[in-house]
Amino acid sequence: MEKQKFKQAYEKIQAAKNILLVTHERPDGDALASVCALLEYLTNLGKPCSAFCFTPPAPQFNYLPQIEKIKSDKSNLNFNHYDLIIINDCGGLNRTKLDDEISNRDKSQFVIEFDHHPKIDSYADLEIKDAKISSTCEMLYSFFKFNKIKINKNIANCLLAGILADTANFLFPITTDKTIEIASDLMLHGAKYPLILNNISHNKNLTAMKIWGESLNNLQINKKYNLAFSILKREKSHENKIIDEALEGLPEFLSNLYGVNALLLLRETEAGTIKGSLRSSRPKADISFLAQIMGGGGHAKASGFTIDGQIIQTKAGWEIE
Repeated sequence: MEKQKFKQAYEKIQAAKNILLVTHERPDGDALASVCALLEYLTNLGKPCSAFCFTPPAPQFNYLPQIEKIKSDKSNLNFNHYDLIIINDCGGLNRTKLDDEISNRDKSQFVIEFDHHPKIDSYADLEIKDAKISSTCEMLYSFFKFNKIKINKNIANCLLAGILADTANFLFPITTDKTIEIASDLMLHGAKYPLILNNISHNKNLTAMKIWGESLNNLQINKKYNLAFSILKREKSHENKIIDEALEGLPEFLSNLYGVNALLLLRETEAGTIKGSLRSSRPKADISFLAQIMGGGGHAKASGFTIDGQIIQTKAGWEIE
């Protein structure tokens, strides 16, 4: 079935006259790398294409080929101009911030979805999804290989960057033997592992380091559930001018705490909401259930949610009201 879908996606791309690539807001490495890999492929193919992400890519991803082509100004996007829309790494349509346009698209506009998250909603005409693989970039590698698409150095760098981002440099349990084999093949195709690793690991400015320090200072363990948790209040966030790229990798780092079942990072936003990030490395743990209860979702080992409210500190501990 997957091979048939790869073939159908390839045929749709070949026939398309104008293609729009989309990923989710506040994009991570896999989201951006998957878009950049497709931008490189489509550019080499000579296909007119554009890329949209509601949140501008963080500067730390500037090393990705084609990253400068991703635009974030929705007002300049002529959505009806595209006959093919490819959405990457986005299980929930609302995270594209193009949900109205895509839901009400013309019948002539075809939507392909490449994703590796558990299913939240159905919005694509062609859904290529597998929650058992490490990343959307791993899926795109299989798409390229099946359709005998040449993987040049730029595509290889993008795909390896996405895989490394979503496996925490092969540390997460989602990493399989196949993931390692794919990464090895990408390096044979010219992907620069040291370059990518350096950009992933050494990308924190002074503001980000202060935020990480604050989260470490607030780190505690709920002994009843053996759950580590940390809090980032809005006052501290505002003081440090908190931005999403500063938090990149923080939940994974905190989850390295020895012996705990899982990690919960809660932070207040200026919009009056609380964002929760859940991480676990325990083989039998599935924290996506907790995220779903809170209205969110994600993977068994990495999930998140957003709720209304604020975090207050009482004599009994932290509470949400």
